Amino acid sequence: MQDPGYSSSPTSSLGRRFSSKRGPLRLGAIGTMVWDRIVDRDARSVPVEEWGGISYALEALTASLPESWTLRPLVKVGQDMAEGALSYVRTIPRLEAEPGPLVVPFANPRVELRYQERERRTERIQGGVPPWSWNELQPLLEGTDALYLNFITGFEMGLETAQRLREAYPGPIYADLHSLFLGISSHGTRFLRELPGWGAWFRAFDAVQMNEEEFALMGRSWGDPWKLAAETVGPELKLITVTLGERGAAYVAAPDFRPDPATWPDTRKRLGVMGASRTGRVAPTGDPCEGDPTGCGDVWGATFFARLLSGDSLEQAMSGANHSAARNVEYRGARGLHRHLLGILGS
Repeated sequence: MQDPGYSSSPTSSLGRRFSSKRGPLRLGAIGTMVWDRIVDRDARSVPVEEWGGISYALEALTASLPESWTLRPLVKVGQDMAEGALSYVRTIPRLEAEPGPLVVPFANPRVELRYQERERRTERIQGGVPPWSWNELQPLLEGTDALYLNFITGFEMGLETAQRLREAYPGPIYADLHSLFLGISSHGTRFLRELPGWGAWFRAFDAVQMNEEEFALMGRSWGDPWKLAAETVGPELKLITVTLGERGAAYVAAPDFRPDPATWPDTRKRLGVMGASRTGRVAPTGDPCEGDPTGCGDVWGATFFARLLSGDSLEQAMSGANHSAARNVEYRGARGLHRHLLGILGS
């Protein structure tokens, strides 16, 4: 049964270029599959171990994309967990299982998340797969029409590869920058820090996402991040979204921003237009949900981009993303999450 408050197939028209293409449309999804161990703040709860990382986004994308789209995972998986990973991705509808994740001779990342409060946690990572080089990534992008990139570990690719991707890729690129803002100690503990070279990173994408804490660190030495964001958006970086937890999400958009991702590549390398940037916030509907917040940012961004690809307005897409993130709180782990997001009984 579909949740009556949520539609995965908006009635508005698709982007002008996407709707004119013959055959299936493909969304490339770059990220990392990690094996999560989630320890709740309630010591009586049994820790949950399950696939996480980009898995949350893949599940949300398959629940939110229009029927005309398929998913191509651009993911590396460590050899030690390859069998389980390949088996899992085959359970996600509309995901291209072939060639599927690339198996590499390294230990797959494992992350332990320990929650002290609802949205406050410690994170420790072990293992890791090597970042994508441009030569590896380029042939896998053939046939994709748009790109969703999620920095799950922060080591998915270096800045040079991101810049080459921007120069060569003709479609829209949406990036969740999350773990680029995380440093790592010698013991694998992650910690927030200002993103070195943040301006160059931002200009490598059409739209970027971060959470409230990460946004506050954006160019911290330069002053007010909202003022800085308003000065940063333009013909290259068109949109900044900021997730605010239970308060929904906010955005800063360029003066000539258009929500249709098919139009985003048009303004690259052009001069900016006159006018003020646009800001706003979209609050969630309903009361906050109790449960596990792991993956909420991933679900939010994946749903938001999928809804824009469906033809939603900016505010409609953000409202749909708020709804999916709230639904995610009620579910533990990523496996089968798409069914829960769609309100299918027995999920």
